[in-house]
Amino acid sequence: MRVGIDLVLVSRIAESIATFGDRFVARVFTAGERAYAESSPELAPARFAARFAAKEAVKKALRLDGVDWRAIEVVREPDGAPAIVLHGALTHHGAVAVSLSHEGDHATAVAIAGVI
Repeated sequence: MRVGIDLVLVSRIAESIATFGDRFVARVFTAGERAYAESSPELAPARFAARFAAKEAVKKALRLDGVDWRAIEVVREPDGAPAIVLHGALTHHGAVAVSLSHEGDHATAVAIAGVI
């Protein structure tokens, strides 16, 4: 089992979206992640930041480098809990558990790989 953690400034993600717009969002987030984040405009920067942190935490837990950001997707379980779906070549890595949080200008995520 391996653990990854990441902390992101919400303002940094908001700045990237303001500067690069759809080019940044489309490169990093899946259509489902975008739909969820953008469903609440006032929460969108924090939701994007938490998902960015989750992707980084998963990359650390799986010891990945140079993977397509969209190959790691944060989805919501029916009860609202976040979950990770790995796509493409990453599917062989097995299960990854994740927890997200955001407060003020900070968003964080912890990922645990090798969960059965």
